[in-house]
Amino acid sequence: MLRDELPEIKTETVPGPKAQAIIARRENAVPDAIKCVYPVVIERGEGAMIEDVDGNRFVDFIGGVGVLNIGFSHPEVVEAVKTQAEKYFHGMFNVVTHEGYVALAEKMCEIAPVKGDKKKAFFANSGAEADENAVKVAKGYTKRPNIIVFSGAFHGRTMLTMAMTSKKAYAKDMGPLPNGVFRAEFPYLYRKPEGMPEEKAMDYYIESIHKVFEECAAADTIAAIVVEPLQGEGGFIPAPIEWVKAVRKICDDNGILLIADEVQAGFCRTGRMFASQYWAEAGVKPDILATAKSIAGGMPLSAIVASKEIMDAVPGGTIGGTYCGNAVSCAAALKVIEIMERDHLADRSLEIGEKVVARYQEMADKYGIVGDIRGLGGMVGIEFVKDTKTKEPYPEFTSQLIIECAAHGLLVEGAGTYSNVIRFLAPLVITDAQLEAGLDIFDECIGIVMKKLGK
Repeated sequence: MLRDELPEIKTETVPGPKAQAIIARRENAVPDAIKCVYPVVIERGEGAMIEDVDGNRFVDFIGGVGVLNIGFSHPEVVEAVKTQAEKYFHGMFNVVTHEGYVALAEKMCEIAPVKGDKKKAFFANSGAEADENAVKVAKGYTKRPNIIVFSGAFHGRTMLTMAMTSKKAYAKDMGPLPNGVFRAEFPYLYRKPEGMPEEKAMDYYIESIHKVFEECAAADTIAAIVVEPLQGEGGFIPAPIEWVKAVRKICDDNGILLIADEVQAGFCRTGRMFASQYWAEAGVKPDILATAKSIAGGMPLSAIVASKEIMDAVPGGTIGGTYCGNAVSCAAALKVIEIMERDHLADRSLEIGEKVVARYQEMADKYGIVGDIRGLGGMVGIEFVKDTKTKEPYPEFTSQLIIECAAHGLLVEGAGTYSNVIRFLAPLVITDAQLEAGLDIFDECIGIVMKKLGK
């Protein structure tokens, strides 16, 4: 079965002839703004493996960018989707109640580590929608107009979430963007101000929030502070627990809600069901959780969870939507969570992460162009630099590395403010043999690209 196979390139070139023909059709029919540098046209996917239309096999370290924590086409999820589809595909939740939505809301309230004894949950279709709805919930509860986000943040491509997202390449020519979104410094400790002692860094990053209050919007006008427990597009940077505790105190002192954006970090990716469980273990919790991606194994769905008090303060009619909480997606999500809990995928994430970090460290010692290795569990980033002393980013290396890896049967993706990070998001059902094969390819391709660039 494909789910047990190893990567193998069978065609003389990648893409092969069949894939190239479809890619050409894509170029003629799909906007150029929806970019794809990968020479892969998928025919089928199982576990952590992709087979393309020419029969080439690739091990996937991207996982649909974090959507496929339980892998491609998990057979139990396929059956759950079939069973639900045979009953009905859709019934708008504002019109007819379907039990799948209710059961999934109950389950999300059970597992989400948010403040409050009684919780409520509702659903949207994408990560951006989850983040936008989380902000709407916060505004509805606090009756305040503004929010604080952070450098390096990525929250989506809707108008509001483009304003929330730090990297404005994602919002080129899209202005004017919504106002009331203010930005503080995220604790990117590898790139803290030059010469700053480690013990002073936390004060520096915390003070940047207070500067927002002083220079941009008073604290009593801020509805929420939105934090990724581990920044995704920003470069796989974990939020230090010490800093999270300080942010929680700022929120509590000023009547501000803390939103955890776990669109990418949720559903066992970091070694916990949610990354904010690490916060809870340290004695702090978010007020609102926004999550998506791996919630339904590839079906479009996202979730927002908060206390009953917060949720019931939202004005009627301001949240919800036609497809939100689609019956087939809810059926998939219930089965996904069941599998994750039963098969202990959070523990598996920790095992995978340990192996990846160990191999990355070997590569760092071997090649001398790795500046930092960081992450939580099976969500790991490796940052490439031209010089480990100056920390000058090396984006041209990572861009070539992505292409070289694909040519050898491994799919990896970039990230980071400077586009010099490779992210690891392999499905958590990846076999040990597939993981080692992928890491071997990655190691080999680093050497190949270094030679090409004269390093």
